[in-house]
Amino acid sequence: MPGDSTDWLYRVSFRLMSEPIKVMAVVGSLHENSVTKVAINHVAEGLREAGCEVDLLDLADEKLPLVNTDTTFSADYYGPLAQRVKEADVFILGTPDYHGGMSGALKNFTDHFWKEFTGKLFAPLVASHEKGLTVHDQLRTIARQCYAWSLPYAVSFEEKKDVIAGEVASDKFRERLAMLTRDIRVYGGVLASQRAADLAGQDSTFMAQLRKE
Repeated sequence: MPGDSTDWLYRVSFRLMSEPIKVMAVVGSLHENSVTKVAINHVAEGLREAGCEVDLLDLADEKLPLVNTDTTFSADYYGPLAQRVKEADVFILGTPDYHGGMSGALKNFTDHFWKEFTGKLFAPLVASHEKGLTVHDQLRTIARQCYAWSLPYAVSFEEKKDVIAGEVASDKFRERLAMLTRDIRVYGGVLASQRAADLAGQDSTFMAQLRKE
């Protein structure tokens, strides 16, 4: 019922019940025995068990050329990758903390896109001995620049403490990942529903720039 005060809530509830959330999980570490990948896979497994669709993009296996605005957007690899990004509702962005910054591989991935991120949810996951606060701030800045949303808290972890021998090892980290998994599913669904409604509607919204594209 258009205009009903409960209409938005109805659409959100319907979306959450009827359509799986689509998550792109990006592993921004190129390390052979990546602890970032271990953490990403742990969350991905939980999301799949909850009924979400997860597309794993491991930048160690799917290496991207450096962005060159003269050539990138016409390159053969770009179209298929852009389609995968467009279909995602949520992006888990996993990265090591290198000198207070994200990995070059993850930064290069984010440089490939803009409108494809608009209105969607970023969920950063950072391997760091220094809590990764500057890395989280960098990823939130990218989200703002792309008119995306970011979870309001940071999930960081330490190698040899939280991940050991290719497994999540600490109960505290396991609990944080469970919270992250739940919030990706719930808030990712809410934002995906509203994004779809905004694209289909006529209201004045920052999403209007993407209509009819």
